[in-house]
Amino acid sequence: MTTQIDFSAPRLAILGGGPGGYEAAMVAASLGAKVTVIERKGLGGSAVLTDVVPSKTLIATADAMRRVASAHDLGVRFDEQAGAAYADLKTVNERLLKLAESQSSDIHRGLERMGVKVIIGEGRLTDANSIAVTTESGTETVDADAVLVATGATPRELPTAKPDGERIFNWTQVYNLTEVPEHLIVVGSGVTGAEFASAYRMLGTKVTLVSSRDRVLPGEDADAAAVLEDVFARSGMTVLSKTRASSVERSQDGVVVTLSDGRTVEGSHCLLAVGGVPNTSGIGLEEAGVALTESGHIKVDGVSRTTAPNIYAAGDCTGVLALASVAAMQGRIAVAHLLGDVVKPLKLKQVASNIFTSPEIATVGVTEEDIASGQYQGDVIKLSLSTNARAKMMNVTDGFVKIISRRGSGTVIGGVVVAPRASELIFPIALAVTQKLHVDDLANTFTVYPSLTGSISEAARRLHVHL
Repeated sequence: MTTQIDFSAPRLAILGGGPGGYEAAMVAASLGAKVTVIERKGLGGSAVLTDVVPSKTLIATADAMRRVASAHDLGVRFDEQAGAAYADLKTVNERLLKLAESQSSDIHRGLERMGVKVIIGEGRLTDANSIAVTTESGTETVDADAVLVATGATPRELPTAKPDGERIFNWTQVYNLTEVPEHLIVVGSGVTGAEFASAYRMLGTKVTLVSSRDRVLPGEDADAAAVLEDVFARSGMTVLSKTRASSVERSQDGVVVTLSDGRTVEGSHCLLAVGGVPNTSGIGLEEAGVALTESGHIKVDGVSRTTAPNIYAAGDCTGVLALASVAAMQGRIAVAHLLGDVVKPLKLKQVASNIFTSPEIATVGVTEEDIASGQYQGDVIKLSLSTNARAKMMNVTDGFVKIISRRGSGTVIGGVVVAPRASELIFPIALAVTQKLHVDDLANTFTVYPSLTGSISEAARRLHVHL
């Protein structure tokens, strides 16, 4: 039976305080709802405390090391008595964890200023309209007209490779390190594995990357992956393709990784980056009528509804796309739908994403693989940054801009940027995709000279449709 919501002051309970949860809370509070957020660790969830914020802060330090290492080519000289630059990993990790905690506190205070009630504790749905919360001081019940589940995910573990936080890590534990590892074996060549492998190599660690596929970043743009593999090879990283880690064990002073083909790799430390598991068990979802997929993710539609009346879900627990930006959008969409505000269903082809390797890889919209498979009819232009004046000034030798337009009409439907700060450079292409702009709209917009964005404009010019 569907609960009748009092739209004058609806009560919204949010289980999980990550991007999906806290963004929804902000929007709901601004629209007049009475909002309660239940979070077991701290506001911001794993994205802020153990995942996105700390890892990208680590990567920022690694990128600073990269720029120092390449400064000689720009004419920068160092006093030999000063010695070579090195990473003080203890200080790096202390800084990033402090920054993550500060960000979490800022979110907490921001929600409370908006009138949101925050409860730190473990929550479990007792039915479609109430959550039992266990806190340090006891148990309380939160009643609501609607519930948003945004419980996220945790690192997946292998039965034969258990993280111990000392030599064998998952991505939440790696900040325990106080010194740069001598030899880090990274298991998993997806986004997380590639990012950490790239970062630690720049920090001076010997890195071996174990990939079960024939290349790094399977599922991403093939040209972008090829650039990254070339960069990895030149940096001295070892990539072991088409093999899996059968087991990871501690040795006397390090780790031994046994591969599926029988080979063994010895290192000082191992980082497991083999995906995530949704936090959906033991929180009362089935009892409340919320259907799960075979993988344990919550089934949702385009406006974040689950199969249970007035229960919505957002973020990694839904398995839609493991991005903080997508979680936040799902949360905002859920609130808009619940409160009768203007709502547009989630469109994955409008999602801009970024891989924080060096160089960064940013994508949006239709892919070149979509074109090759015949799913879309489009034209593709790829422009190397090697001819870009600003890139030359910055000593950037790897990277490109790729734009995809709809064949015949010239509407921008996709793009890829491989470059330093690609996460910033993808925005004009994402804007064009979302607003259905023509390649001429990009081409005829002034760019600064010299700038990396000039290559975006130039690529669009080469896709001009002559009438």
